[in-house]
Amino acid sequence: MQFEVWAPQAGRVTLRCDGVARALERDPERAGWWRGEADARDGSRYGFALDDGPVRPDPRSRRQPDGPDGLSAVVDHERYEWRAQWQGRPLPGAVLYEMHVGTYTREGTLDAAAERLGHLAELGVTHVQLMPLCPFPGTHGWGYEGVSLWAVHEPYGGPEALKRFVDRAHELGLGVVLDVVHNHFGPSGNYLPVFGPYLTDRHHTPWGAAVNLDAPGSDEVRAFLIGSALAWLRDYRLDGLRLDAVHALVDTRALHFLEELSTAVDALAAEEDRPLFLVAESDLNDPRLITSRDKGGLGLHAQWNDDFHHALHTTLTGESQGYYADFARAPLAGLAKTLTGGYFHDGTYSSFRERHHGRPLDRTRVAGHRLLGYSQTHDQVGNRAQGDRLSALVSPGLLACAATLTLTAPFTPMLFMGEEWAAGTPWQFFTDHTDPELADAVRRGRRREFAAHGWKEEDVPDPQDPATRDRSCLDWSEPEREPHTRVLAWYRQLLALRHEQPDLTDPDLADTKVAYDEERRWIAFRRGDVLVAVNLAPEPAALSLGVPHARVLAAWEPVETPGADGVVHVPGESGVVLLQE
Repeated sequence: MQFEVWAPQAGRVTLRCDGVARALERDPERAGWWRGEADARDGSRYGFALDDGPVRPDPRSRRQPDGPDGLSAVVDHERYEWRAQWQGRPLPGAVLYEMHVGTYTREGTLDAAAERLGHLAELGVTHVQLMPLCPFPGTHGWGYEGVSLWAVHEPYGGPEALKRFVDRAHELGLGVVLDVVHNHFGPSGNYLPVFGPYLTDRHHTPWGAAVNLDAPGSDEVRAFLIGSALAWLRDYRLDGLRLDAVHALVDTRALHFLEELSTAVDALAAEEDRPLFLVAESDLNDPRLITSRDKGGLGLHAQWNDDFHHALHTTLTGESQGYYADFARAPLAGLAKTLTGGYFHDGTYSSFRERHHGRPLDRTRVAGHRLLGYSQTHDQVGNRAQGDRLSALVSPGLLACAATLTLTAPFTPMLFMGEEWAAGTPWQFFTDHTDPELADAVRRGRRREFAAHGWKEEDVPDPQDPATRDRSCLDWSEPEREPHTRVLAWYRQLLALRHEQPDLTDPDLADTKVAYDEERRWIAFRRGDVLVAVNLAPEPAALSLGVPHARVLAAWEPVETPGADGVVHVPGESGVVLLQE
């Protein structure tokens, strides 16, 4: 078979495959590339030596059986026989479910997670969003320190296990989205700089030198990242990608990397005749990210909307530290603004940043489904000192209010695994670094970070302690007992309504009408003929809907049908969904 590698600075490149060494030749048609033939089959171990140096794994490795530092392995993607006949599932009307494979089950594998996919199909979500799967050191971790961007973490089951997972999901009617990290490479097992200028010191990020998107050699680096993205979508039949922290992708070229990526993904979708989409994580509040390319945007299909989360979280908990300070003065007003305008910061002053932030989103050009709304994510839970979920902070009634707002808002909803039953397990930051110095640096850095916010060192879980990961695994016995059973039933009911009522998936942001009372702590909004009222106060509230006839579709606590005066009486810490008749 043919082997090739980009190594522009090397004077000599040797392939070692199944113990046999073979010198590669320069590719006369592609500068910096080396190529050669060797006998190999699925599973053959190989690597490259540059200028007689040590054998390193392939930067485009499809499998790392022994982890990031080991030899690569050949993967024959044609060997897998797909079972599901899958035509794809588009983003409009979707409900995403963020899952970390290593803690979704105690076993922490893709096969074990696949056995639990029936729960999600019954719940009513449409897509599973997997946190990063690229190889990283050790067995357990969040996955954001991956280095082999084309491979699947071996302790999760490797490439074949991912295909089995996707196949099972598709059989159940679930799409699969993968979280990918293009903004930095992990520090351990990272040999990319040995092969070429994958990094540049022209720009700097929180992780050090930036990924090279605009310096000399950046054509090949961009092709490396785009090739990886397309490989996930093509070889594993994934339905979309979530792009981590795109604000850290520093690119000064006229054609931005994200525009080039979205163009390539749209072309693949046309070629395969199925919908594919890209969802960005961004704190820029820049609508150009999700504006189509023909209208001057970058053409990404959606983005996470942290403003909605922050306004909702502050409303529910009263927390005002860090970035929550911007929302704490009038949280319901902030929530109302996001429900109608998408962003809270749309050119307004941010006290947290000490500057103005964002720009307005044109509701006539950007559909509501292009923003993801959520009450919890891996970031917002796991980056708390003790990884405490919303269920540890507020009552079941307020959790029901959060679900009501998230699942009826004009955004694409996303759930974080376990929130649908108010999981009592935390989700903490954990690592399994095999380098003792790096492990100690992460441990000390974590404790130092939270010490600055008043936490005692002993109260911050040790990321390297296996017990930290174990505490973070979901307890699948919880849904069988209260209050978890009731919360789960509420999520199922709201998701069923979302699929049954077309007004709840109407993409027109401008069609959402909101009223609220900051002091009495209630908020109500209308989407077409669907009306939603949420009372966050402990005492009941009488709210005028402004319509004479409405039928109750769902209520956390019993609610009587409004009378001719259009007034609905909502119990304390409860939400209700009604339909105008």
